[in-house]
Amino acid sequence: MTVTHPLDNPVLSSLTGAHARFAERRGNVLRYQVDVAPFLALPDEPQEADWADAAGLVGPGGLLPLAGVRVPPPAGWKVVMVGEGVQMTGDRLVVAAEPEAVRLGCGDVPEMLDLVKRTNPGPFLPRTVELGMYLGIRRQGALVAMAGERLHPEGWSEISAVCTDDAWRGQGFATRLIRAVGAEIRARGDIPFLHAVATNPAIRLYEQLGFEHRRAALFAAARVPGARLPSQAG
Repeated sequence: MTVTHPLDNPVLSSLTGAHARFAERRGNVLRYQVDVAPFLALPDEPQEADWADAAGLVGPGGLLPLAGVRVPPPAGWKVVMVGEGVQMTGDRLVVAAEPEAVRLGCGDVPEMLDLVKRTNPGPFLPRTVELGMYLGIRRQGALVAMAGERLHPEGWSEISAVCTDDAWRGQGFATRLIRAVGAEIRARGDIPFLHAVATNPAIRLYEQLGFEHRRAALFAAARVPGARLPSQAG
């Protein structure tokens, strides 16, 4: 499996690089451990054996993410979601430290999961916090906004989980946290990037902050044929 640019297949780039310790592999297919992130890397043009390996990793009846894969799955698979998105790079992101930001860690995960549940910024699982640095802003002791890092292709770091409690919107927390996370990424010598659903109104904010469109992105998922056995239910 080869990648011409780290961002062309960022899941693969991450799992064969900085995030190799989180990888599960079967043949040419890699995925994150299931409590870390719901992402899986297939070859750009998967063959029959690759689909079989992906099915083996996910299991009968499981949901297979198809980010960036534009080849349809084999007969018998059911595509359950297709959405267009964008990949944006932050070479020109204006960064700045944020004095109010606090570092979040494993002890903050219950609050982080609760905030994600209420704001729905995208996938965030019990061990997602291990993928990179997360910053938050608190009010009256409660976590009301956060942002952090997810995928980590060589030379790049994805800003993700940008969210603010509805009661605290309009105070610029997202902007401040994106700039602060970006500052930490730049300090390591990496470049920030992000993904967004094409219809997300936050794209305008990202553009104002200095992010630029790199390419279109496809978000899709397919159901592996076959039902799970009762002993496999989780």
